[in-house]
Amino acid sequence: MTIILMQKRDILLKYLREGRSQREIARETGIDRKTVRKYIKAFELKMHQIRQSNQEANLEKLIQELVEAPKYQGNHRERRVLTDSVMESIQNHLKENEHKRNTGRYKQQKKPMDIYESLRDEEGISISYSTVLRAIRSIEKKAKEAYIKGSYTPGDICEFDWGEVKIEIGGKLKTFQMAVFTSAYGNYRMAYLFAKQKTECFQEAHVLFFKDIGGVYHTMVYDNMRVAVKRFVGPTEKEPTEGLLKLSLYYQYAFRFCNTRRGNEKGHVERSVEVIRRKAFAYRDTFDSLEEANSYLHQICQKQNQKEPCGSEGQTAEKKLESELPFLLPLPAPFDTARYLTARVDKYATVVVDQNHYSVPDHLVGEQLQIKVYTQRLACFYEEQKVAEHQILMRNHGWSLKIEHFLDTLRKKPGALAGSTALQQADPILKRIYTTYYINRGKEFIELLAYWKEKATLKEIEQSIQELRQMGPEHVTTEKIKVICERNRERLNHSVPLPPTEEGKSIEYQAMRHLKMYDNLFNTTKVGEHEVSVG
Repeated sequence: MTIILMQKRDILLKYLREGRSQREIARETGIDRKTVRKYIKAFELKMHQIRQSNQEANLEKLIQELVEAPKYQGNHRERRVLTDSVMESIQNHLKENEHKRNTGRYKQQKKPMDIYESLRDEEGISISYSTVLRAIRSIEKKAKEAYIKGSYTPGDICEFDWGEVKIEIGGKLKTFQMAVFTSAYGNYRMAYLFAKQKTECFQEAHVLFFKDIGGVYHTMVYDNMRVAVKRFVGPTEKEPTEGLLKLSLYYQYAFRFCNTRRGNEKGHVERSVEVIRRKAFAYRDTFDSLEEANSYLHQICQKQNQKEPCGSEGQTAEKKLESELPFLLPLPAPFDTARYLTARVDKYATVVVDQNHYSVPDHLVGEQLQIKVYTQRLACFYEEQKVAEHQILMRNHGWSLKIEHFLDTLRKKPGALAGSTALQQADPILKRIYTTYYINRGKEFIELLAYWKEKATLKEIEQSIQELRQMGPEHVTTEKIKVICERNRERLNHSVPLPPTEEGKSIEYQAMRHLKMYDNLFNTTKVGEHEVSVG
């Protein structure tokens, strides 16, 4: 464009100032004489119009046209391929896509390549893909979106969204869901990690947030997440889920949804997910447990809320939250976030929840149980009595088995104990007791399990075994463990002190004293290598 303007200037200067003829100018510049003639005639016409013009606006326009580079009119050529009928066909395909979007069938829209193939194969139009793509872009061209600055009142609006986070827990890389809250008035941010985007996680996130800030916002804003929107009633209307309705009813807050594919209408929280995820897990992403990761995330959020942002009149997000507290709704007792299910006990004495098996007492096989599912645990009820409780498994198709749930079956089939998954998942102390003292006494170990389940704690049993070991490993039997547990419990209840240890006595003397005490307790006496009753 600059080169063309310089050519125009050279031609006009030679003609107007040097008095050169058009033929001479064409020969010296190498520019076609017709072009030279066109530049000169256009200049003279504009100058004449300028001298004759009386309107200031028109004069400015003429002057601008006089000094600008020549324009070539290349858009008036007749289209040979992209005719009006072809454009109409493309528009029909785009209208079909719009109809699918309005009816929720986003994933069934035609892409530009599909439209091109339809024009070529079905309608027999000889056209290139690039031409179709340019036509689609010209039809769908939209003005850039303008953002409207919001004005918010204290305690009125808070926004919620989910974000995905990948971190290492116990040496394994896992994907977690981060629930993020952002207040509209003060941009106060808080986040919590959960294993999945389940209803109970959605509800517990709100319970934790309302508890942390000490109140409830008047309005919560959500996008079209599955835990909040049950179904689309129309292009703009959504039916909320039962979980959201219960939560809002209990805490008495209103809610609204963003338009489809318009998460930016929330204004704050879309940015918050990105900021919190980066500020927290770009620096550290390895933890021993989910609890540790949540504690770390909470600290990062607090640190960000205490930072003084630009243009906030010296107020941090934390300070603005303090000013909002008088305007928040009162905070009731924590909402019960459990998800209620019913399940029938299968032949393995387990119930299946979210593709995982959880054991219950084996006498309940075939019965139907009520289950309360929380974010970290679940509880099983039969006839309103709690019969089992488990930690939630974070993987799919897993098994959580408690050995005490299978006592009736193990009494009938004691040989199944050694290779059972229930034993492998048992408490490490129980497994150590079995492998150390009961490896060939399965039936007796099953009776010990029954005693532990009904009358003793694992700590009491372990303490009793430690006392019996002083006499020798052969004294570690279920019956003697029971006796020791009962004796220790009786002494604890009646505050009877144990005999004091006499200083200066030899190890042999103490050993003989313990042996005599246990002989009196069990009514037995040592004879060589054998133990006989004296009663």
